[in-house]
Amino acid sequence: MPTKKKSSKPATGLRLIFIVLCPFALGYFLSYLYRSTNAIIAPQLISEIGIDASDLGLLTAMYFLTFSLFQLPLGILLDRYGPRRVQSFLLIFAAVGAVLFAQGETIEGLAIGRGLIGLGVAGCLMASLKASTLWFNEKYWPTINGAFLAAGGLGAVAATTPLELALAYVDWRVIFLGLAILTLIVALLIFIIVPEKKKSNPSPALIKQIMELGIIYKSAEFWRCAPLIAASLGTNMAIQGLWAGPWLKDVAGFERDLVANYLLILAIALSVGSLMTGILASWLERFNFSLLKFFALSTVLFISFQVFITLEIMPTTIWSWVGFGLLANAAMVVYAHLTRHFNPDLSGRVITGVNVFVFGSVFLIQYLIGEIINLFPMNEHGEYPSDSYFTAFGIVILVQSIAFIWFILPPKRT
Repeated sequence: MPTKKKSSKPATGLRLIFIVLCPFALGYFLSYLYRSTNAIIAPQLISEIGIDASDLGLLTAMYFLTFSLFQLPLGILLDRYGPRRVQSFLLIFAAVGAVLFAQGETIEGLAIGRGLIGLGVAGCLMASLKASTLWFNEKYWPTINGAFLAAGGLGAVAATTPLELALAYVDWRVIFLGLAILTLIVALLIFIIVPEKKKSNPSPALIKQIMELGIIYKSAEFWRCAPLIAASLGTNMAIQGLWAGPWLKDVAGFERDLVANYLLILAIALSVGSLMTGILASWLERFNFSLLKFFALSTVLFISFQVFITLEIMPTTIWSWVGFGLLANAAMVVYAHLTRHFNPDLSGRVITGVNVFVFGSVFLIQYLIGEIINLFPMNEHGEYPSDSYFTAFGIVILVQSIAFIWFILPPKRT
């Protein structure tokens, strides 16, 4: 792709919000919308394609598998070619995947489409975070990153009650064709509107960029943070993006419209919490309350709300899910910490290096929850027993707890 000419106007202040933050935020909005749709269209997929909980978990997780596998080359591409060109190109794959998903008649066909969507949106957040390091002062990174996450939360909002309402008028296949068109429009906007950041030095040789990954993966600080980030965000995306809906139906006993409304409130909490945790973390840094301390405290609260949900303490209340949503993306503040820890030229590879583990975690957690639930027989109404969710969610809580102990009491290692 040709390099975009430098804008004649200085990219400062409010203008940066419109030409950098907003276009990339639209991309991440789409990423989260794609990520969360299966929680609403699951009944249609089950009835039309004939899949079970295990198939649904695998199908939904295909998005995260391709997403995860592309993270390392994505980091190199972002550092080498910049977020504008990389993201606008990748979104074309998401559009193609949406078309294939809309036409899918088998689990294999749907999985291919879902996988291409995951590949195409693999850079939506990472390109956004890379853009924030290029265009904004580092003291604003947690807040800017929180704004990107809030946009993703709005995508999750769109995948709840609004999607449920849309399904009353059009088929889910038509919706995915519409998403394909919208994805191409966003790709074009990013390519046209976002400026290029002129590099002070030419990009190093590709082989050197690959070898520099060793700097990241030899870092004790990276290995201290990455497991808990992966466990926390993996749990968020797996449950919010898919398994919250079935839990509300099977355990809480809600009808479809109430499930959609609860998922809407959860998504709003996710969006609000993403922005507020970024702002709060930035504010607390002024008082020497580090991002890592903020992350540790947030993790304790996040796990606590999961315990309330898993133990079915007032299972019909919305407040446990609101707490889950408000804290679900708190781990993202650590991306700013790790980006500061390394040379700025490595920023794209640092954030995607973490993301390899995050989305590998999402794939495993989302798929394994389905496998565990599927071990328990359905009742005559087509519902899985609460014991199945207790077992699956309990194991996920255990994984996070182990990662948290590793984070707060890291053993001596080089």
